[in-house]
Amino acid sequence: MPAPMAAQSAVLVPVPEAEPAVSRHRARLDRAAAWGVPAHVTILYPFAPPLAITAATTAALAAAAAPVRAFDCRFPATGWFGQDVLWLAPRPAGRFRAVTRAVPAAFPGCLPYGGAYQDAVPHLTVGDRPAGSRGPAGSRDRTAARPAHHRAHQPGVADDRHDRSGQLAHHGRTAANDLQWRGLLRRAR
Repeated sequence: MPAPMAAQSAVLVPVPEAEPAVSRHRARLDRAAAWGVPAHVTILYPFAPPLAITAATTAALAAAAAPVRAFDCRFPATGWFGQDVLWLAPRPAGRFRAVTRAVPAAFPGCLPYGGAYQDAVPHLTVGDRPAGSRGPAGSRDRTAARPAHHRAHQPGVADDRHDRSGQLAHHGRTAANDLQWRGLLRRAR
């Protein structure tokens, strides 16, 4: 059976160092984890339709993100968006904010979160409450392990195309085989 056609894509900065701290929680509370999406900070969602992503698209994305060089960050605190989303806050957040402004500026037809929020807050989602459920997305335990350190690089593009293993595929590769998603865009030096 062929893989389903992808309908959505996102621009993400993967945070593989967070996996030991959040993977158990994400497996239960974040549907994107079940699709094979690694722990990440979202830069732009929704992005372009997957079939519309061309070499020119990725070049424009790389150019938009290029001024924000690789940087070190930590995720020392948890936060909540209402009772729906439990997340980790990156520190410093300034460079994530810079790339989160630069990428949509280069793609004016793609509004962060479809324009639903005035300000896109940089965050790493730990879990979200399923539609129709009661209570918060996860426990209010703020003592959960948090990743100590991360080196942020330029973002990559992921889409919701799945292969038979259920892993998120992105432009011919499976996330489980390339969690860093290197090669889609050149890494910041």
